[in-house]
Amino acid sequence: MPPQFGTSGLRGLVTDLTPALVTDYVRAFAATCPMGTGLFVAHDLRQSSPALAAVVAQAGQAAGLAVTRCGPAPTPALALAAMQAGAAAVMVTGSHIPADRNGLKFYTPTGEITKDQEAAILTGLGAARTVLSGPQPQIMDVGPAYSARYIAAFGSGLSGLRLGLYAHSAVGRDLMADLLTALGAEVVMLGRSADFIPVDTEAVDSDTKASLAAWAHDHAIAAILSTDGDGDRPLMTDESGAVIAGDIMGQITAACIGARHVVTPVSSNSGVQDLGFAQVRRTRIGSPHVIAAMQALGGDVVGYEANGGFLLGFDAQGPRGQLPALMTRDAMLPMLAVLAAGKGAPVSRLIAAQPARFTAADRLQQVPTDASTALVAALRDNPQDRATFVAALGLVERSIDLTDGLRIACTDGRIVHLRPSGNAPELRLYVEAATPAAAALTLQAGLTLLRDMVDRLVR
Repeated sequence: MPPQFGTSGLRGLVTDLTPALVTDYVRAFAATCPMGTGLFVAHDLRQSSPALAAVVAQAGQAAGLAVTRCGPAPTPALALAAMQAGAAAVMVTGSHIPADRNGLKFYTPTGEITKDQEAAILTGLGAARTVLSGPQPQIMDVGPAYSARYIAAFGSGLSGLRLGLYAHSAVGRDLMADLLTALGAEVVMLGRSADFIPVDTEAVDSDTKASLAAWAHDHAIAAILSTDGDGDRPLMTDESGAVIAGDIMGQITAACIGARHVVTPVSSNSGVQDLGFAQVRRTRIGSPHVIAAMQALGGDVVGYEANGGFLLGFDAQGPRGQLPALMTRDAMLPMLAVLAAGKGAPVSRLIAAQPARFTAADRLQQVPTDASTALVAALRDNPQDRATFVAALGLVERSIDLTDGLRIACTDGRIVHLRPSGNAPELRLYVEAATPAAAALTLQAGLTLLRDMVDRLVR
């Protein structure tokens, strides 16, 4: 499958992200979208990213833009610096997907591109362009301004906390260690890797969960913090090493910073609707859909996804100072907000105080997109097949929601949500239940059942 736009920008196999294709996309971006004062470029730590970032920078310069090279940096740090400079940006990253894949995230001076701008880029591909010559690229370290934003808002609020930092191959691992230290924490570095490790914060694998639990036990830490590869999705545990769901972090953060309106995809925990916000709006999965709904609502609005990425749509007040808006997915704010909201008590106690709705998610990998799409469509369109599917899970359908994929609400309160991935050959399964055990058991049973269905479909 050739590279294509999904829920998080352009994605594809590294072998398909040729210099010619990347150049075409950057030139179309420059021709169809606002560029402001120029183009900022950064990349993650996967092996293919530096060379792709060089192609992006060269294409931007050939389009006549003032290019700023930011080297390896978290996506939200790049976005913050570019927006403060009134510039567009391109982040070279495949986020959480395997190292044989990569991608581009596009930003205008006001934030992530919209779906309309995405369509404009696609329309502009292949057009003849005049080759220009922008000025020689500048170099900028975007990390200090990103850290300063949180130091101003949280001060020394982590004083006395001993925190683990699962470094793996996250591009912001050293920046994150320095920031946590500046906020007063003692940091224990864990699991640093020279090789790229694809960490999916929405579907943490069993081996990683076991490592997190062992580290928490061995190092007597209050929590373990980490991110995905490009630093826009958080991974956090409590003091026992148990992973905290991203949507739970999102609803805690929204309350902690005084949001009135919340936007989150249909895959997120429904407990947020019981927390007294003036309005909770559910969307399709993907930050462009969340951003569009946030912009429509306005006011003291925030957005978050089930993967934990948090978008701040207003100038909020942190424990020690102001926290300016940042309309792109960010990993640091939800983790810092959970620690601040806990006020030094065990993190598990804060999580236990949330509404009793629990989510679990995972995916079947290496499932052709046409197969996962066909399977979901068959269940969507055939009530008898759908009834057979939920009955095999010990459930009875109450209603369905087609906002994004197929979301089945059942009579006992459980929810089963199937969705083909928008950027990888995967079939995603999300489950919600009244207890963590019920969510986990339903998830595993559902994945086993779906694997059998996929295998029969592709024979």
